[in-house]
Amino acid sequence: MNMISCERIQEYGSIMKAVLGMKSSSVGVRFLREDEDAGAALRLSRHRYCQALMQARRGEDVVLLPDELSCPGAASAFGFRDLPAGLSSGKGLVGFGIVADAAAGKAMLDSMTRLYPNQIYGLRLFPLEKAPVIPDVVVVEEEVERLMWIVLSYLHAKGGKRVEGSTAVLQATCVDSTIIPFVENRLNFSYGCYGCRDATDIGPNEAVLGFPASYLPPIIEHLEFLSRRAIPVSRSKKALESLDQKETHGCDDEKMSS
Repeated sequence: MNMISCERIQEYGSIMKAVLGMKSSSVGVRFLREDEDAGAALRLSRHRYCQALMQARRGEDVVLLPDELSCPGAASAFGFRDLPAGLSSGKGLVGFGIVADAAAGKAMLDSMTRLYPNQIYGLRLFPLEKAPVIPDVVVVEEEVERLMWIVLSYLHAKGGKRVEGSTAVLQATCVDSTIIPFVENRLNFSYGCYGCRDATDIGPNEAVLGFPASYLPPIIEHLEFLSRRAIPVSRSKKALESLDQKETHGCDDEKMSS
């Protein structure tokens, strides 16, 4: 990705939005290195990561620093601070009504993929079509049908190898869609989680995925290929229309023969 300009990243963001008919922007996530200048980005105060992602989806270039990340689960996942004892024991998830058994809650949190302490020094999130810097990860929160085409394009980039998703239905935006793609260098998808559905405007028919920004070129290339036939044909629902007509005509034939 170092050889790709911000202008090219912006072009990719615009193409993805246009091809899929997205309602909001895909988001570039940049992991800030030590002493990295965040430029003119808006510094958020006491925001969750999923809320910062929401701001970027709406068109804002924002920065979330460790002390301002208000979600303890996300703060732990990004290596900013330890989980509070109430959460790490699993009892907190019982209190939220997420699980009935603290042991299950503890296991869910113990298995959470994390960055190590001081691996990054903050997060910059921005709409991809306005990318001011090269992102590490791209996160897309959209209706499931639109996400499906991105997964198919990624699958094509991987030579047809089936795509697997990993989630604990916790930390859907931070762990599932940002950290796992970065650490494991692959696309991952999630249906969302208790936290982001409570704290953001994600709709009931929307989900989220993320992938390393290095996969942008082949994903966009195949999205453009899909836009020439597969996407419009699938969205036309002609096969369903044909079935409806067949069933309607069949009923008419039965009436005529009776």
